[in-house]
Amino acid sequence: MASRGIKYVDCYGVDNALVRVADPVFLGYFIDKGVAAAAKVVRKAYPQEKVGVFVRQGKGGPLIVVEYSELDQSLASAINQQTGRLRFCWSNVCLHMFSLDFLNQVANGLEKDSIYHLAEKRIPSIHGGTMGLKLEQFIFDAFPYAPSTALFECRYHVKKNLHLLKNANGSNYDTPESARLLVLRLHSRWVVAAGGFLTHSVPLYATGVEVSPTCSYAGENLEAICRGRTFHAPCEITF
Repeated sequence: MASRGIKYVDCYGVDNALVRVADPVFLGYFIDKGVAAAAKVVRKAYPQEKVGVFVRQGKGGPLIVVEYSELDQSLASAINQQTGRLRFCWSNVCLHMFSLDFLNQVANGLEKDSIYHLAEKRIPSIHGGTMGLKLEQFIFDAFPYAPSTALFECRYHVKKNLHLLKNANGSNYDTPESARLLVLRLHSRWVVAAGGFLTHSVPLYATGVEVSPTCSYAGENLEAICRGRTFHAPCEITF
């Protein structure tokens, strides 16, 4: 990456079908702050929500992420008396930005320090499934090494538009099919907002249109393509 002149790395969950890759607003904020690392955060909806949160490690220490399974329930429910909000309210939604210089410095530190998270999970064995302890590392383990970190608060709709692809088709949620439908519905809203019309031979909730990234990044500049036109779903809109 250095040889190609890359200065910044956008990091997101590859299983998030609705992510905005290289969000220009977030990238501009990151560059303007001149920090080594940054993260989009969304305010927790309720104390027991199963999300990791950003906390300050000690007085004047770095910002780090503490997983919900590692946060004591009394701390998860603690209220900031000045703001009336949760004391630890900034949830980690795995949308990060790093400078390449920082990643180059932190890689050796992570490898040398071998810091792991303990997760109790069912593990296959010759005797069938058994409970065991799994050692895990995450991309957010880089944050303790950052000399400076900026948090970029987003509205809650960012979390609602975050779709994680976790299960095979046939499961009740977070499947390839549900991810596909959410992308089609999002792009259908873009087309309608740009003055287009949709027809469909199956229920619209089960289909939609896909807008090629060569046409639009987030629904902008579609009027010239869509206004007054009718599209039969499912279809792809390209130049």
